[in-house]
Amino acid sequence: MTLKKTASAAHFDDRRMEAMMGRLLQAGVLLASTLVLVGGVLYLKVHADTAVNYRTFTDEAASLRYPDRLIGLLKQGDPAAIVQLGILLLIATPVARVAFAVIGFAIERDRLYIVVSLIVLVVLIFGLLH
Repeated sequence: MTLKKTASAAHFDDRRMEAMMGRLLQAGVLLASTLVLVGGVLYLKVHADTAVNYRTFTDEAASLRYPDRLIGLLKQGDPAAIVQLGILLLIATPVARVAFAVIGFAIERDRLYIVVSLIVLVVLIFGLLH
């Protein structure tokens, strides 16, 4: 049985797709870890002389639930917001990988893997939002 590929699919084989996905994952993790490191260093610099009060709990992660609040804190240069952005990018990296897989399989016209990847993408997004 011979498979005919279009001109665009011929240049986009499995090996190239895997290499591109690997680069996507590497770039996402590297960017996310850099943001967390920079935000952490800035946070320690800003709060170096602050005594920790373990009797009260402050929810600094609340801005993760409200993107407009996180964006406002990022505009102010808040170090905790930079760390939170890095964490969000780390979470978004595998979601982007699955979205890229859907596109890659669509280019290859592999219907089974498109459907499977779309199911995985829907489950990931549903899990993140609920």
